[in-house]
Amino acid sequence: VLMHHLLRAIPDHTAVLLVGDADQLPSVGPGAVLSDIIASGCIPTVTLSEIFRQAEASQIIVNAHRINQGQFPIWKRHEHLVGDFYVVPAETPEEIQDKLVRVVTVRIPRRFGLHPLHDIQVITPMQRGSLGARTLNVMLQQVLNATATPRVTRFGWTYAPGDKVVQVVNNYAKDVFNGDSGQVKRIDLEEGVLYVDFDGREVPYELGELDEIALAYATTVHKSQGSEYPAVVIPLATQHYPMLARNLLYTAVTRGKRLVVLVGQLKAIAMAVRNTHTTQRLTNLAQRLQRDIGTEP
Repeated sequence: VLMHHLLRAIPDHTAVLLVGDADQLPSVGPGAVLSDIIASGCIPTVTLSEIFRQAEASQIIVNAHRINQGQFPIWKRHEHLVGDFYVVPAETPEEIQDKLVRVVTVRIPRRFGLHPLHDIQVITPMQRGSLGARTLNVMLQQVLNATATPRVTRFGWTYAPGDKVVQVVNNYAKDVFNGDSGQVKRIDLEEGVLYVDFDGREVPYELGELDEIALAYATTVHKSQGSEYPAVVIPLATQHYPMLARNLLYTAVTRGKRLVVLVGQLKAIAMAVRNTHTTQRLTNLAQRLQRDIGTEP
């Protein structure tokens, strides 16, 4: 729908250059525009497949390519590789939780000097379950922001000054949009207003509007798509098996700019790397392009 409106809005003489990654998760809404355009063979396409020399030292980039090719990521340290990709093995959900919390709150800040709130993002395959975003948000809040006051509970979440939050709907009146990240600055219980700092701009929320935000210490891979973070920590377990697919792991890993840490079962990582099954989207776009345009000149 978005691409439809975009193409209708621009003049016929306008050149359109699409830059994207068809190997990541498909859009939440219907369609598979980029994949279909490439598959049609009707539109000139250039694929970046070579790892350039300056990127060869990054295990993040090397492993993103390995995952995309169905190979297990390299995670044992080698002297000639920069340490920006790690795997922390853990078996049970409880062990994964414990190690994840320690990685976020102690190991990464101590070793890399990154801030647990501002620089590190936990990205998980699912919303529910013991390793889902909701459970991990509550757990990380209790560790990183347990003593802040005052606290207010609305719509299933408890908020306090210092909490990391995300906007979950578009609000044009507030000039805040779905996916915008912020931090709770203060709560005025007498006035019934909570203030969130979005990049230096304080936005007020009446308590009845708090269903527009959610805790954001952890988020799902789907919601993280399109964003980048200095460091990402990704829990993986076989309990995630409905979601363990190559494009999901590839998408999660490529969110990290400086550091990626996988915490969990090696078996789950292997399952994700091997699984190329994705739900087929029957759009007919490629066939219509072939009919109306023909093959690429």
